[in-house]
Amino acid sequence: MDIRPAATLVLARNTAEGIEVLLLQRTWDAVFMPGYFVFPGGAVDEQETRGRAHALGPGDAEVSQIMSVDEGGADYMLAAVRECFEEAGVLVAVDAQGNLVSGNHPVHGDRESVFHGEGSLAEVCAKHGLSIPLDRLAYLGHWVTPPGPPRRFDTRFFVTTAPEGQVASHDGVETIDHIWIRPEQALEDHRNGQRLLGLPTIRTLRVLSDFDTTEALMRYAHANPPEPHPSQPWPALKKGTPVTLEPGAPAYDEATRLDPEGEGSTRAEIVPGEPVEVAAGVIRLTAPNPGMMTGPGTNTYLLGHERFTVLDPGPADESHIERILEVTGGAIDQVLVTHTHKDHSPAVAALKERTGCRVYGWPAPEGASQDQTFRADDEPEHGDLIVTEAGILKVLHTPGHASNHLCYLLTDQELLFSGDHIMQGSTVVINPPDGDMKAYIESLYDLLAEPMRCIAPAHGFLMGQPEAVIDFLITHRLSREHKVARALEALAAADLKTLTAKAYDDVPAAIHGLAARSALAHLLKLEAEHRAFRKDDLWHARADS
Repeated sequence: MDIRPAATLVLARNTAEGIEVLLLQRTWDAVFMPGYFVFPGGAVDEQETRGRAHALGPGDAEVSQIMSVDEGGADYMLAAVRECFEEAGVLVAVDAQGNLVSGNHPVHGDRESVFHGEGSLAEVCAKHGLSIPLDRLAYLGHWVTPPGPPRRFDTRFFVTTAPEGQVASHDGVETIDHIWIRPEQALEDHRNGQRLLGLPTIRTLRVLSDFDTTEALMRYAHANPPEPHPSQPWPALKKGTPVTLEPGAPAYDEATRLDPEGEGSTRAEIVPGEPVEVAAGVIRLTAPNPGMMTGPGTNTYLLGHERFTVLDPGPADESHIERILEVTGGAIDQVLVTHTHKDHSPAVAALKERTGCRVYGWPAPEGASQDQTFRADDEPEHGDLIVTEAGILKVLHTPGHASNHLCYLLTDQELLFSGDHIMQGSTVVINPPDGDMKAYIESLYDLLAEPMRCIAPAHGFLMGQPEAVIDFLITHRLSREHKVARALEALAAADLKTLTAKAYDDVPAAIHGLAARSALAHLLKLEAEHRAFRKDDLWHARADS
């Protein structure tokens, strides 16, 4: 699938309560992100690359350098301005005297022709003697759509102060509504399930929410262009053979982190029993328990140099236990578990017996999937600090997947051991009653407040850009919640099976049984928020929600 270049323009304005930004709601008939609120934007058109006579200000070389592209940076800016004109009716342009276009300028009569492709922005500017002042735009961010959606874009985000006197309006075709809203309010609406927002929109709103005025925002954006993340193919090894990893591949983040020079020395596969140093003083050792729910196997992390802390020792597999003892030389002072599912904690007993180590974790809740043999010497509280040779671990209670789930943050290296709270390559199972969707989403939000540079999950490779990973998980869950709520409204009253079939119509019917557990978790969250209720095994939407 080709990845199309695209550009987005954030329009910001001052109000007595702080800055507001313009969001447009995409039509529900859209193939990509139907019903979502987005900033004006779209694909870079060939017309942007045919000449820049209507561009005013910095040249393409200067703009491209700021954006860390070889060339064509100005084309992204021009596309952002054009899309904003088409979709929102706001044109960032100046006349020959350098005055910004007003709301009653005749150029607005050409919006439809640009929207339908009957005339280019360059032609419209020439007709009215206008120029696009590129220096009024600031580069704000870069986002590449991850694999999976029907369309993928390489999108550059820009921000500008909205021209005074121009009235924004949605186009009525691609967008069906618009709103000026404070970034903080938009984020709160999203968290409450009242407004659909995509991952790049959330990330951008979070940046915008730090500023009280457009002047402060623009000063910051001009002075602090975002640092580029690796986005080019990266060399690695698989079964001893050189391979090339594309951005979005499971091993990509790990390869760019462990092999920053791109020498092709990292493995693009996880081999059980093979130790991998993933950070200073941190070794990953994967158990031989691959499967649908465990991926390549459960990751055990060994922290230390001479004396070791073992994190998530895994299942009671004798070969894995022996491998832990071999790699550590048996010098194990303490064992920590993230939770007590049977692929994470059963090996604790054997390590305790053979080394006398101290055990940290929370007792197992009731349930067939729980390791009832687990016994802890210490039950750390949220925020407690645990000393290891690799650095200090901060304990973070993160319920959702399991009520006793703990994450551990290696504070000096800002490395999060996420257990099953965040897994690489798949979403986490939330299975009531111990699984709690409301608690899961809230604890994801709590993690956003922690300083992190990388995530070390219990299943899969290292994951870079933690904020983006967490935002994606939140957005995925809230998008599904929105679909569950809409299905509930459409059905008026429904049992769990009927509701699952409608809300998960994009999921193969063969796994609707598993999907029903997730649907129940969403319904229980809606019930706790007084947005749904049960009566005689039927679920209903609350009319006042």
